[in-house]
Amino acid sequence: MAAKDGSFSFDFGGTYDEVILHQKIGYTMDDGRKAEILFTSNGNETAITEIFEPESMNSLEMQQAGWQAILDNFKRYTESL
Repeated sequence: MAAKDGSFSFDFGGTYDEVILHQKIGYTMDDGRKAEILFTSNGNETAITEIFEPESMNSLEMQQAGWQAILDNFKRYTESL
């Protein structure tokens, strides 16, 4: 993954552990941490909740902001389709 302006990048990989169509994606990152993405339908909208095990190198607040930025970009992308 990389910033659009090229200011930083990092490798990101993992293995999907569980996929339930339109409901859930569970995966294990290459470093062993787990995450889940939950999709909840609400009429014409879908709420997306991401739950992740934090790593120890960066503050929890920084990690939450990073994941939120990814979700915000995904939202903008899907709304532009």
